[in-house]
Amino acid sequence: MDSLAAVDWTAYETQATAAIGAALADSELEDARVHWLGRKSELALALRGVRDKESGMLLNGIRGRLEEAVQHREQELRRLAYQHAAERGVDVTIPGTPVKRGRLHLLTQIRREIEDIFLGLGYEVWDGAEVSTVWENFDALNTDAGHPSRSTLDTFYLDDDTILRTQTSPDQIRAMMTRKPPIYMVSPGRVYRRDTPDATHSPTFQQVECLAVDRGITLADLRGTVLQYFRLLFGPEREVRMRTSYFPFTEPSVEFDVTCFLCDGAGCAVCKHSGWIEMGGAGWVDPDVFRNVDLDPEEWQGFAFGFGIERIAMLRHGLPDLRAFWENDIRVLEQF
Repeated sequence: MDSLAAVDWTAYETQATAAIGAALADSELEDARVHWLGRKSELALALRGVRDKESGMLLNGIRGRLEEAVQHREQELRRLAYQHAAERGVDVTIPGTPVKRGRLHLLTQIRREIEDIFLGLGYEVWDGAEVSTVWENFDALNTDAGHPSRSTLDTFYLDDDTILRTQTSPDQIRAMMTRKPPIYMVSPGRVYRRDTPDATHSPTFQQVECLAVDRGITLADLRGTVLQYFRLLFGPEREVRMRTSYFPFTEPSVEFDVTCFLCDGAGCAVCKHSGWIEMGGAGWVDPDVFRNVDLDPEEWQGFAFGFGIERIAMLRHGLPDLRAFWENDIRVLEQF
């Protein structure tokens, strides 16, 4: 008890009880509780230093009585609040007007689900800038100078050298220029193109692109990654198929289809009775892309793929019109 003798605990309890009883509002009661019972109060500090039974019994007894005093005062303040409300003609027992609980937008939900999938696969999520240079968006990705996507009819130019990105691939260029391989990254985000809004087109939409750069990577790694991605998104029974295609920044280039998650491959309106749903492009990173970012294609290999987040949402939930995501119709949004 020697270390505790400096405090008159009887007086401490008396003062604390009086302060608690004098509180006229919840905020004042909370201030009193923190002062006399909080982690930095004299009582709490003394309890941490207790080394004998008698001191512990004394201090714990004081703490228990003060906690009861706080609870009693809370009840009194609540009763007084009800009484004052009743005097003003307010019946506090009548249920209030329910407030609808907000939720994340469907596209945000799916984007976060995609991010969680890739984080689980060991990838880094890269949140890049929506403004890009022409070199990052086109030149570094082997897009020819005469390619239609470079036209001002297709791309939003801020000046001759700066655009609103048309894809999230510039993030991959920045990653390869600033990080030493191995690189495993995924870059979801908004992209911009000069499209007239209709059921399947929008001047702004969201993409998610994936890049893996390492030694010894093969197309089997690409197929396995995409298979796992689609199975986690659409169900464990999904199968994928690769079809040859062409993209400037991959060689060879492929496109992926996934077995329809509504008819399970039997054929329905969603998959146009083919049993397969087209999802997006992918391929082996072209050696020239590696050279553009000063990586040796003889040492490093990699794959990349990209899919539209709106397309995933439309297919998974059977939504027929892309514009439903941006019109903020509560009748649509509250379903998800």
